[in-house]
Amino acid sequence: MPRSNRPRRPNRPARPGKWSPAGRQPEEEEGAFRGPGLSIPSLQSAPDGQWHVRRISAARAGKTYICPGCHRNIEPGIEHIVAWRADHWSGDEASAAGRRHWHLKCWNGRSFRY
Repeated sequence: MPRSNRPRRPNRPARPGKWSPAGRQPEEEEGAFRGPGLSIPSLQSAPDGQWHVRRISAARAGKTYICPGCHRNIEPGIEHIVAWRADHWSGDEASAAGRRHWHLKCWNGRSFRY
């Protein structure tokens, strides 16, 4: 039996904030936040202090960085994290200016011995 090219269900209008079936793009609500799509930083405690950690997906990684753990390049398209101190003595602005991009394995395996 040949297949039909007709749609099985009639096209219904999409609800606000839901995916539209035609363009597969999210419909935006009025007054909705249209940020860059970054992840929310999490707060991690370690023996060397507290850190804000933000995960950068491979799709969002567009520049080359040097990992402070292994001193190798983090190429564009490689998933990694950005970390900065949460308890910096000179404030949040100075702490955010000193943020560093780390490989995931380098961040998880870093040594706390000084």
